[in-house]
Amino acid sequence: MSLRFGKYEGIGNDFLVVEASGDDALGPEDAQRLCDRHYGVGGDGVLLSAPPVTPGAHGRMVVLNSDGSRPEGCGNGLRCVALSLARKTGLPRTELVIDTDAGPRTALVEMRGHTADVTVSMGAASREGEVKASLRGEELVFQRISMGNPHAIVFDVPCTEAELDELGPRLSQSLSQGTNVEFVRATGPATFDVLVWERGVGRTLACGTGAAAVAALAAITGRAPYDAPITLRLPGGPLELTVRREDLAVTLRGPARYVFSGEVPEP
Repeated sequence: MSLRFGKYEGIGNDFLVVEASGDDALGPEDAQRLCDRHYGVGGDGVLLSAPPVTPGAHGRMVVLNSDGSRPEGCGNGLRCVALSLARKTGLPRTELVIDTDAGPRTALVEMRGHTADVTVSMGAASREGEVKASLRGEELVFQRISMGNPHAIVFDVPCTEAELDELGPRLSQSLSQGTNVEFVRATGPATFDVLVWERGVGRTLACGTGAAAVAALAAITGRAPYDAPITLRLPGGPLELTVRREDLAVTLRGPARYVFSGEVPEP
């Protein structure tokens, strides 16, 4: 028997999308095997595209990180699953509702060949206090934001990729449920550069929920406006976000791209 998949990416965050009958179609070891960049297909995670559980929804997304863990959400993955579902319609513009572990999310897919501009609802942000960690002998205070999954964010502190590779897992392991880590630098009005370390994956080119958390915190702290576009530039490319003042709900817009399809033998 073979396992069929579609390879998708959203600003460099790459995934294997697998159509599945339910949440448990693949396990942690399957995700580790498939995501291995030397012995498998390679990817930051596996996205199971399963039947919906909410009336009126068009599908359900289940995320498995490359280490086999199951995060609560994934913004770039959500855009990729939305594109996968939209490609089946053959329509240039598709509106979808997709169930996730963090609740139903809406998606608007505007096709551009094998690429699409995808706008997704990310849910509401919430502040969850602070956490401290040291870098180069200096104690840093990270603001904690939840987008259904945890993020620890610090603004305007220089950090190299090597330093983030060391600090990310150390900070994550200090919290019972772990955390994603974002270093953010303001580069202009409502424009920020972001370096991200993902729980269960490591340093990546992009993180959609991380971008949403950063945009929310930027608005909360007066670094960016509410109800207006905020541009985040991640190593893989830019994303545009909007934070609603009344409830901190975040909308994210960015590209998703179909790369190829394939199949691998099931173990």
